[in-house]
Amino acid sequence: MTRLLRSACILTMGATVAVNSWCAAEGSTTISILAPHNGETVAETFDITYEILNAPKGNQAHIYLDGTYQKGFKGTFTHVPKGEHTITVKIADHDHKDGDTAADSITVKVAE
Repeated sequence: MTRLLRSACILTMGATVAVNSWCAAEGSTTISILAPHNGETVAETFDITYEILNAPKGNQAHIYLDGTYQKGFKGTFTHVPKGEHTITVKIADHDHKDGDTAADSITVKVAE
């Protein structure tokens, strides 16, 4: 079972790297949440890290927790209520518009 799980993890990481490399080669803007991982259980205070590739100059990330924009977000969620939450990171342009831009979402569970 451990070998199967390890193989699945390696394949998933390899696919992520391959897709990011392809997008970088194609010049597409991409954003990927690196931590925490989708489905992970976290404490009520936790950090998020993400990677942006090929964003035009002046673009930035907008962070959403359960659909609510986190204005002034500095990378750490604090006092997040227990239960399941969706985190979304979107690319916004220099005018802070993020309509149909690159995005990534994960779901985490704050420990009870």
